[in-house]
Amino acid sequence: MASARLRWRLLDDLDEWLTVPMALLSLAWLAIVVWELVSGSTDLLETVGTVIWIIFIIEFAVRFALAPAKQPFLKSNWLTILALAVPALRLFRALRFLRAARALRGIRLVRIVGTANRSMNALKATLARRGFIYVAGLTLLVILLGAAGMLSFENAAEVDGGFTDYGHALWWTGMLVASLGSDFWPATTEGRVLTMLLTIYGLAVFGYITATFASYFVGRDAQESSAPVAGNADMKRLLKEVALLRSELEERARVATD
Repeated sequence: MASARLRWRLLDDLDEWLTVPMALLSLAWLAIVVWELVSGSTDLLETVGTVIWIIFIIEFAVRFALAPAKQPFLKSNWLTILALAVPALRLFRALRFLRAARALRGIRLVRIVGTANRSMNALKATLARRGFIYVAGLTLLVILLGAAGMLSFENAAEVDGGFTDYGHALWWTGMLVASLGSDFWPATTEGRVLTMLLTIYGLAVFGYITATFASYFVGRDAQESSAPVAGNADMKRLLKEVALLRSELEERARVATD
């Protein structure tokens, strides 16, 4: 038990120490993935991406070694494991099944989802206490990454009526997340899966934003003295009056005793 507590404490200390560096690397990884999906890869990007990928593997291996319960740790990080495994397939790109168009699109989809998950964890570790800022930043990253993925899957050169450039895909993705929709619907299986994930995220964010604004306006209304429900201002005033009344009663009791 003492060893397990020590391991958890070391794991917590490691997570706290690596929060900012890993968040920066995650954002750099996101930028590389978006660039490769939109404009293709280069030798420099592959080198930088490989270095970051190796750092991610080392960080995960250290966390796994420190985790007291290995199986629950693996179950809670299965998507991270999958995302770390996908870049390794580049080493076997000569294999015939990896050169098939469907296999390449499937790998890209897994890479996009894994990158989104890592970016979400990075923002959560740094901005989780600032709820609205965290959601706004995460939404921006999801739209940027989602647009790159949609351009990769639904390019006009391969799909009739598809996206002509990144700006076109970015506009469409923003409208989709905002639940405004569009007259274009994806033709590829991977594009449809990504569209479904973006739609689910958009619905969740819309619900969060609605609840945030409702809470804000209800709070503002509660501050008004004419509001139908007593708010913080009324409660503070009532507590102050009770405190004054108690003080007065105690003073009278003391005088009567004397």
